[in-house]
Amino acid sequence: MGLIQKLRNALNRGASSPESGGDDRHSLGKLGEALAASHLKRQGYTILDRNLRMGRNEIDLLAQDSDKTICFVEVKTRAKDDGIPPEAAVGPGKQAHLRHAAQIWLGQHQKADTSYRFDVVSIIMENGKAPDITLFKDAFQ
Repeated sequence: MGLIQKLRNALNRGASSPESGGDDRHSLGKLGEALAASHLKRQGYTILDRNLRMGRNEIDLLAQDSDKTICFVEVKTRAKDDGIPPEAAVGPGKQAHLRHAAQIWLGQHQKADTSYRFDVVSIIMENGKAPDITLFKDAFQ
């Protein structure tokens, strides 16, 4: 059984319904983050941390690419292709939150001179289809 099927099975076992007060978007987001981390590893990234809280902001994935650049990665996952790409949800407000979180992390780790960038991973997971995963390197400044 492949990674994607294992993740879908785990999601289905642990998925909660709206009637039980659960949050399916949260489960879909976690599945997307796991798929994104796996995809980044195949691209030569090292995952340094996940769901990193910096004040009121969160960095989905903190990674380092093969050139040792620190990558602050935002993951956006959708259950279907509704015509609006997931990466479109990373607008100016979200970008500002991610820049602020990155500055806090860089300051805490005394890496002010370290090369870094902001990447976005977009995932569309329609039932019965392989996930469509797109990496946008240096998605914004």
